[in-house]
Amino acid sequence: MKSGRVRRKRRKVLREKTCRLCENKIHYIDFKDVDLIRRYQTEGGRILSRRVTGNCFKHQKLLAAAVKRARILALVL
Repeated sequence: MKSGRVRRKRRKVLREKTCRLCENKIHYIDFKDVDLIRRYQTEGGRILSRRVTGNCFKHQKLLAAAVKRARILALVL
């Protein structure tokens, strides 16, 4: 029999993430809307994943396309 402390795993209470873009009824993400695009990027300019942001598949695809267009025009880094 081992002596010592017993480690117990703590479980995080996960809340279901909802797509903020669906809630606000945004159907199109404009590549010129730099404020919105920067909200979904890291400081290094990488696009945040759906797991982190809670976006749905449709809006994540639109966001990725908008970020790529904005990068080409050097609106975002």
